[in-house]
Amino acid sequence: MSGSQTVKVYEEVLHQIKMYIEQHQLGPGDKLPSERELSELLNVGRSSIREAFRALELLGLIETRRGEGTFMRNYRPYHMVELLSTFILHEARTKEELATAKMMLEIEVTHQVMADLEQDHIEDLNKILSDYEQNKAMLHHAFFQYLFELSGNELLNRMWQLIDGFANTVHEFNFQASFYHNVTEGMEKKNLHGFRSWYEKELNLSNEN
Repeated sequence: MSGSQTVKVYEEVLHQIKMYIEQHQLGPGDKLPSERELSELLNVGRSSIREAFRALELLGLIETRRGEGTFMRNYRPYHMVELLSTFILHEARTKEELATAKMMLEIEVTHQVMADLEQDHIEDLNKILSDYEQNKAMLHHAFFQYLFELSGNELLNRMWQLIDGFANTVHEFNFQASFYHNVTEGMEKKNLHGFRSWYEKELNLSNEN
């Protein structure tokens, strides 16, 4: 499935879930159908439902309770999802700005963390590289999630989680493993000269494939 087709399905799933919530007048604490039930109801793959749920959860609109299911929350008005998804997914320029925002946050946190990075942190990063070597998409998320957690900046972390959730629906971040090895080595040596150019090159290559 092409990137544009993926976005179209994602938009439709968000819209249909919104319609379901409105039609059934669901409020805070009400339970949503399961991924399987919504997949059958909307006639889309469970992965599309899962991606939509992830976006809704990042926005604080739903919560998943282990062993119980997915429930509505009252953290923010639901129209935020419609606003963000429509704006982000419909505007070509905004898609590029979204990838740029994600890149800037990830570059910034890497430089911030580098100053206080210790050897055990390097070992943790190398373990992440080893654990996710065969899954490029998960490697990118796990690598930078660790750095954001190290930063101790909860607001920055939440901003990144939100942008990351939407960015992954319109861009590929399947970077080569060598990118993360170079970043880890650069952080260890306290020298990340050229980091942005590495990132931009990998992003362009990833989305050409």
